[in-house]
Amino acid sequence: MQQIANKKEGISFFEKYLTLWVIICMAAGVLIGKYIPGIPNFLRKFEFAQVSIPIAVLIWLMIYPMMMKVDFTSIKNVGKNPKGLIVTWIVNWLIKPFTMYGIAWFFFYIVFKSIIPANLAKDYLAGAILLGAAPCTAMVFVWSHLTNGKPAYTVVQVATNDLIILVAFTPIVAFLMGISGIKIPWDTLILSVILFVVIPLAGGITTRYSMIKHRGEDYFFKTFIPKFNNVTISGLLLTLVIIFAFQGEVIINNPLHIILIAIPLTLQTYFIFFISYIFTKQIKLPHNIAAPTALVGASNFFELAVAVAISLFGADSPVALATTVGVLVEVPVMLNLVSIANKTRQWFIP
Repeated sequence: MQQIANKKEGISFFEKYLTLWVIICMAAGVLIGKYIPGIPNFLRKFEFAQVSIPIAVLIWLMIYPMMMKVDFTSIKNVGKNPKGLIVTWIVNWLIKPFTMYGIAWFFFYIVFKSIIPANLAKDYLAGAILLGAAPCTAMVFVWSHLTNGKPAYTVVQVATNDLIILVAFTPIVAFLMGISGIKIPWDTLILSVILFVVIPLAGGITTRYSMIKHRGEDYFFKTFIPKFNNVTISGLLLTLVIIFAFQGEVIINNPLHIILIAIPLTLQTYFIFFISYIFTKQIKLPHNIAAPTALVGASNFFELAVAVAISLFGADSPVALATTVGVLVEVPVMLNLVSIANKTRQWFIP
């Protein structure tokens, strides 16, 4: 069972400079929205049950390859050294969504009260809630590799979290949105999980099993998976351009808000990392499990958060804008956390 983490040679050029690409996409999208408004207006015509079909297709191109990379048969190893998994589950599902809510609420409603209008504060809080309830993107494999993490263990962590999303994401989001006074259509929320988790997950598992069975692991990892690299990158970039095209007016009128949204999201990421990292140290986990465990908790499944934000509130909503800021801060913050983990390796048992 050679996991995908073993195949990673490190962070790719695109992944390393993801923040730069997001800024470029933001500029391109804003310019399109302002000077070629016919494009976003045309795309608005292709919706079903409030879901933008073009954006849904692009997001599938991001999430489906990610699901193919996860070996769900690794779940049979869940009983081997369960401490790290328990930390991951507790932090991701019992702590992270609620601290994200608390930190974001404090900044949007208290610290930035004089800068962010109440209606926008509520929308930005909704975006933060979606990010906090969607843990663990595929880039965790990269972060794990960069800290010399144990690949097989990281795969189990990712696989179990992806399965927990199926049952935990919807009620957590509904609860936190409810206490925030944000009304959401349950049917659209459930449809979003089916579209952007269940279907890609089922497709990824089926494709992985079929390809390995008929063509072998070498072909699957070395030939088939790499075919999707450019497709995944293109899907993410085009999705961001479309979102920012819809968001042009909001960004032009409130450029400072991008930075203001980033502040609580960044603080939350560091907070969750150190909670997990200190916890794993206290229970004496080795560094090759402790570091990935903390990084799994700190990272966000931003692809899912963006997809659900668009489905629930529309691509032109400030909620979607808040989730895309999560994409903006993900890589530089996570690279810094990788550096911290590597510099503190001596804190842990060999």
